[in-house]
Amino acid sequence: MPGQVTITADELKELLAERDAARALREEQEALRGALRLVTAERDLAEERLRAYRRELFSAKSEARDSDQPGLFNEAEALGASSAPAQEDTPETTVAAYTRKRRGHRKPLDPNLPREFVRHELSEAERFCANDGHALVEIGVEISEQLDVIPEQLRVIQHQRVRYACPCCDLGIKVTPAPPRIIPRGLLSESALGWIATGKYQFGMPLYRQAGLLRRFGGDISSNTIAASMVRVGLATQPVINLMRDALLDADLVYCDETTFQVLKEKGRKLQTKSYLWSQMTDSGHPVRCFTYTPGRGAQLADKLFMGIRKGAVLMTDVYERLPFAQVSVFRIRQNGCRCISGLVAAGRTAAAPYEIR
Repeated sequence: MPGQVTITADELKELLAERDAARALREEQEALRGALRLVTAERDLAEERLRAYRRELFSAKSEARDSDQPGLFNEAEALGASSAPAQEDTPETTVAAYTRKRRGHRKPLDPNLPREFVRHELSEAERFCANDGHALVEIGVEISEQLDVIPEQLRVIQHQRVRYACPCCDLGIKVTPAPPRIIPRGLLSESALGWIATGKYQFGMPLYRQAGLLRRFGGDISSNTIAASMVRVGLATQPVINLMRDALLDADLVYCDETTFQVLKEKGRKLQTKSYLWSQMTDSGHPVRCFTYTPGRGAQLADKLFMGIRKGAVLMTDVYERLPFAQVSVFRIRQNGCRCISGLVAAGRTAAAPYEIR
């Protein structure tokens, strides 16, 4: 037949190999373009966060929105446009003359997470061979996994304290004592208190937002009630905080630094008045991170922070002059008048004399 071309099996394999190589090259180019878009979006977000941090540290605090921040709410769009969503793993497929490998290198899901098995089967009418009509037999399963999230579930724990009475007199009445609680007669369980504290102090979710989230699932608890509960939890955990502070003051090496801190509606103080937040941490053993608020940073306040520190310990701090130098050996950092230790980590790499010992 005119126009018919005949090729051998080896030539067919070579053509298939060239096609697969061209396809792989195109996929690699698309992956590189996606990676470039992702890096560009992450760079823009990092620059935006850097500008926000600089404003927070060095500018006057204000509730007004900065016109130079157009991307506060488009993080999902910025990152989502540069990469495809995570997809299920697909097994390798074998066809004539070559094997098509599985795409992607997604990190597998944690094997320790509980599994719910959902079995998908063909209907009875579909379990027959399309060629000869024989009934199909099961030869295995193809497995794919998805991460499922169970939304917040609220429940009410009703404590029923049984009362007992003597059937012969009215004097033998006994009531089962109530179980110990962090907040006696409190409305929130210990599990709920832990959930709120984790959201607030580890993930930075304000209490009023947590109150709104609870209302969405049927728990009508005001933010004031939640705030008062967090204060009570703080008072209840004070013995643990004291033990951690004892461990910090008994350490061989202690780091310390302070930064300005603004407190809104502080009684007897103007809004623009500077307060301070002190950070203290250990270097070895069990890690201890202690944060202390003070209305100023005078010598008396600084002395209280290190009252009881072990003699002979080493205190690494900045150039602040009012720390208790008599009790400890002070390793003071001087770097172009900088006060923040974290800021010296990068600056000290190129400085001729980044520190001095006194």
